Amino acid sequence: MSTETFDLVLRNGTVWTPGGPVEADVAVRDGRIAHVGSVPVGAGAQEVDCTGLTVLPGVIDSQVHFREPGLEHKEDLETGTRGAVLGGVTGIFEMPNTNPSTTTAEGIADKVARGKGRAWCDHAFFLGAAGDNVDHLAEWERVPGCAGVKVFMGSSTGSLLVEDDAVLARVLAAGSRRVAVHCEDEARLRERRHLVEGGAPVTMHPEWRDAETALRATKRLVALAEKARRRVHVLHITTAEEIDFLAGHKDLVTVETTPQHLTLAGPEAYERLGTKAQMNPPIREAHHRDGLWRGIAQGVVDVIGSDHAPHTLEEKAKPYPASPSGMTGVQTLVPVMLTHVAEGRLSLARFVDLTSAGPARIFGIAGKGRIARGYDADFTVVDLKTTREITDAWIASRCGWTPFDGFQAKGWAVATIIRGTIVMRDDELQGTAMGQPVRFQECYPV
Repeated sequence: MSTETFDLVLRNGTVWTPGGPVEADVAVRDGRIAHVGSVPVGAGAQEVDCTGLTVLPGVIDSQVHFREPGLEHKEDLETGTRGAVLGGVTGIFEMPNTNPSTTTAEGIADKVARGKGRAWCDHAFFLGAAGDNVDHLAEWERVPGCAGVKVFMGSSTGSLLVEDDAVLARVLAAGSRRVAVHCEDEARLRERRHLVEGGAPVTMHPEWRDAETALRATKRLVALAEKARRRVHVLHITTAEEIDFLAGHKDLVTVETTPQHLTLAGPEAYERLGTKAQMNPPIREAHHRDGLWRGIAQGVVDVIGSDHAPHTLEEKAKPYPASPSGMTGVQTLVPVMLTHVAEGRLSLARFVDLTSAGPARIFGIAGKGRIARGYDADFTVVDLKTTREITDAWIASRCGWTPFDGFQAKGWAVATIIRGTIVMRDDELQGTAMGQPVRFQECYPV
């Protein structure tokens, strides 16, 4: 150690290793972690004093919608990833419901190309399953930059709707990577559309898209996944009943929930935020939120994803149900969830598992998800003692608003480091956008 030199040394922080927190230095060389422990003074070409700070593995947000191509008036890869790193997120998985939808290998390659020199954090893109691309999924899911396959069982954009069990069974039979699924039963949504047709208060949103709509789709998915023996990942779980059901199917099924479903509850959220609280599946009553927290406490939930899905204020101002569903979230994931840590709802160890180790484990990410020698030098450096207010003015998203405006956060990301490069420090971007496609273990050539 005495003769070694490093590109970057993080000094004197509380470092969250696979074995738990240790007071240590972290040394980086060539974009990867080279040493965790004591590092001689002056050994780093760049050194950062992390006294009083906590160095976490880089946070990975495995569900965002950055709207490019086709919907750039709401967001694009540059603005979306800018918000990510300002919030302490080092990697994102982006969803396929753009315009055109991302349903081909060429579509994935186009997004990868768009991210070069523009994306501030590392990134991967889901391949959308549709009725006309099932025969190609096994091949296309392995192209560089692909995070896996995404299925919408409930209403979405363009051709990205797989509501028929026969088509869904074909999707699950094609390929081997984990399939991420939006579970809402489209037939039940159509049956209940009359509840809001022609105009209704937004408080009716969770009544139209009720708990049974979600539970019915989730049960259908699991039955088909068990027949196909295919690993599936149920996105943005919102109901206590789904948590109880999925607890019995953890051999094949992993589970995501979101900061907003863990924090907001109806009807208060709708009365205070109006259509800003509108998303799919909906923000539900407090007893469902309590069920999600039980799912976290009992280990049923594997991942926290933000489901960042921005719309402009003008679009959100349309009368319900013409108003679009979705809200920002990638920039606020870390401070909102650290507040739950500060208030005792989950441990910091569980936070790390849900936002770093969990995504890496579930999706087979290569070289990320933990602070360990040889891994990518991705770090989310946080001050657990600070209190900051989240405001619309802080939000980098092109839409410029957050449902958490006025939220008093207890804990804040003070630096975002990606492969050894500091890209955010003290709320300021550093350098230039240098994000790269995320690598996956299953996709290396044999």
